[in-house]
Amino acid sequence: MPTGVHLRDARQQLFEAAESVLLRDGPNGLTSRAVTDEAGCAKGVLHRHFADFDAFLTDLVLDRAAQLERQADVLRGSVGTGTVADNLTTALTTLFGPVPVAIIPLITFRDELRARLRHARPGGGIAILAEATTAISGYLAGERERGRIAADADIDSLTLSLVGGGHLLFADRDPGPPATAAVSRLVTAVVADAVGRRPA
Repeated sequence: MPTGVHLRDARQQLFEAAESVLLRDGPNGLTSRAVTDEAGCAKGVLHRHFADFDAFLTDLVLDRAAQLERQADVLRGSVGTGTVADNLTTALTTLFGPVPVAIIPLITFRDELRARLRHARPGGGIAILAEATTAISGYLAGERERGRIAADADIDSLTLSLVGGGHLLFADRDPGPPATAAVSRLVTAVVADAVGRRPA
């Protein structure tokens, strides 16, 4: 492998290479050698930017979690527009895209990575699920304030059902992501009572 390959933005290129390996080969196939081979650079490049491979993976997860934060902002901006079910269906499809779904088993697969994430984000060992939970909960709270869902709706339970159910729907990557109609059925079933009991 050539050692003189120049990486314009080494961190992001290594992150993108890691995503490609993760999507293709799963958590077991994600090694420092696989990442640098995918990026087309020497293995030493990764270690010049990160203390070790778990430090690299921690930064990868935190970077991708930050992207979900931006998507959460979009969801919060949709409060009061469209329908609650449609907004949540779109949100789950975005939050559980191929990369976030692939990262979740990586976190559960590596104890050291999970420990570092908990240190970096107290209470956020499974950072991707934590971001999805925060996004959905914040959106539901906003809709409750607007009166579009029942004032006595249990936001925590609704959020748990949506995030847990959404993750299960998207977790099996082999046949591809679920159809929008399947996600919509889940969302509609979860929020039907809370939406149906909103004030007239």
